Amino acid sequence: MAKLTLEDLRKMREEKQKAMDMRDSANKNIQVIVGMGTCGIAAGAKDAFSALIDAINEKGLTNVLIRQTGCMGLCHSEPTVEVIMPEMPAIIYGNVDAATAKEIVEKHIVGHQLIDNKICDRPSIDIITNG
Repeated sequence: MAKLTLEDLRKMREEKQKAMDMRDSANKNIQVIVGMGTCGIAAGAKDAFSALIDAINEKGLTNVLIRQTGCMGLCHSEPTVEVIMPEMPAIIYGNVDAATAKEIVEKHIVGHQLIDNKICDRPSIDIITNG
């Protein structure tokens, strides 16, 4: 096993600090919640979670809080991801794989557009307004 240099250790610390900062709620106005109950994990929620983190980092988004929760009660649609952001309805997406996770970041969080074919829980139409 190769020895780690001081620079290697600093780089590792910086990477871990970035990951921890994503779970800190300070100065964050967007929440992404991944269902990580046993059914979600079995369906691939860990891959979806990792893909969300990668996509958020790639876009340089610092106002997004990503966290885990237990079962959302939508086992038939796992992995599930809830997105809560200002001026948009809270949405739960189902059957989220790595590609869908990237699409959630690009279209929903950055582009403010819903991904209709992946929504498994949407608010009543009367609370959605056309802007």
